[in-house]
Amino acid sequence: MTTPKRYELEDDQWERIAPLFPPYRTGRPSKIDDRTAFNAILWVMRSGAAWRDLPERYGAWQTVYSRFRLWVESGLFERIFEALIDDPDMENLSLDSTIVRAHQKATGGKKNAKCLVENQAIGLSRGGRTTKIHAVVDGLGNPVRFLLTGGQVHDSRAAQTLLASLDISESNVIANKAYGTAELRQYITAESGTYTIPPKENAKNKWACDYYVYCERHLIENFFNLLKNYRRIATRYDKLAHVFLSAVYVASICILLK
Repeated sequence: MTTPKRYELEDDQWERIAPLFPPYRTGRPSKIDDRTAFNAILWVMRSGAAWRDLPERYGAWQTVYSRFRLWVESGLFERIFEALIDDPDMENLSLDSTIVRAHQKATGGKKNAKCLVENQAIGLSRGGRTTKIHAVVDGLGNPVRFLLTGGQVHDSRAAQTLLASLDISESNVIANKAYGTAELRQYITAESGTYTIPPKENAKNKWACDYYVYCERHLIENFFNLLKNYRRIATRYDKLAHVFLSAVYVASICILLK
């Protein structure tokens, strides 16, 4: 049994996801194996360092970065994430978002359609350039869905899009007052779900809220706390939204493997 270094996966954790990695193509052999490459990616995500600062024990940073982008473009990290949440506890679903400040390097792309800031989930508000990570966790606090928007987008606007990717029939959606719009509550009810969302103080027609169940919302706050231990997520350095979202999937994979 190998002794993992800081940020690296243990043997049993790697064994759970190793079969999900694609086989090597024929031809020139790879300079580093998949486990080393994945551990190198974890080092970058957790430390927040630049790719060029990758320790030499992981091999050339260019090789690791190329492997990372290859896996990003193939959707590998999302597939691994989906495989690990094969049987979520859908009884209670907690919904919320967290703000991430976008570093100046994340907004310095070329002026073309792909790199325009407004197309890459980066918004401009009084807090500067920010990205908002919207997430849903299940009754055990495990993440099940993500959505990126600009930081100025209201939580309720993204909620229906996020929930539409899930079967919420017979699920109870737990969220804070920001999600208490009539449109969202009607959507949840129409999908045969229920909700535990407290009304705002100035709501004209207040509805009942079970505050004992509402306390379960701490699960998503706990998840965001774990997620932001990954410094390249706590601060966004990636110009492209799908690359930053892949970093969220990488962190979530590790959280699910604990």
